[in-house]
Amino acid sequence: MDSTSHELILLNVTSSVTSFTSERRFGNDTLIAALKGKLELITGATARYMTLELYDKDNKLVKVLENDDETLKSYKVTNGMRIHVVDKDPAHTVGDFEDLSKVEKYEMSDDAYAKREDSVRSFKQRMKMGRFADQNPEKMKEKADKERTEKEAAKGIAVGSRCEVRVSGSGARRGTVAFVGETDFKPGIWVGMKYDEPVGKNDGSVGGKRYFSCEPKYGGFVKPSVVVVGDFPEEDIDVSDDEV
Repeated sequence: MDSTSHELILLNVTSSVTSFTSERRFGNDTLIAALKGKLELITGATARYMTLELYDKDNKLVKVLENDDETLKSYKVTNGMRIHVVDKDPAHTVGDFEDLSKVEKYEMSDDAYAKREDSVRSFKQRMKMGRFADQNPEKMKEKADKERTEKEAAKGIAVGSRCEVRVSGSGARRGTVAFVGETDFKPGIWVGMKYDEPVGKNDGSVGGKRYFSCEPKYGGFVKPSVVVVGDFPEEDIDVSDDEV
């Protein structure tokens, strides 16, 4: 191979004001002056304040690259060597380029972010994902239809009525209706139950708010659609977790 041909050299780059080490490839015909310009982008140091030290693979100082008109090849720089940038700029101190507290942070208002069409929020809105899923027209209609069904079912349930709670996948549980209406713990209409057996989740209170009173584990809240009002005498009931 022609000894004057262009070759790439893989070098490690370090700096006196940072702790990082970077691997970079440079042409062996790169002038030291041009190399300093490239190292500005890597280390943050200014070319005119740079002193370049060349270290071998054993981390021993080989020489200082003082002549800007020489090339890496003329300094016999080879793969695996390290160029250490000594930053003599009096305005720079160790850690200057690693202290993120000195970096001015850009903050965008919620209104400005909401108007961006290339944001994650915008993508989720278009795809009806996450918290925007309820904005899907089909899901909104399904939710509205279900709520209407629950409200209609609640009209036939009165406080004091005997009933059975029939949840798919679990046995029927009998008790007395103790509450019908909206709650703070979840939206929609709920029926508060005083069960005949300790198969409930609470004592008529949820989240610190009391809706009715009963013994612990005898109270629970279910949706109106799973409540069947009728003449149901007390009997043993299977335990189930499918309620609030």
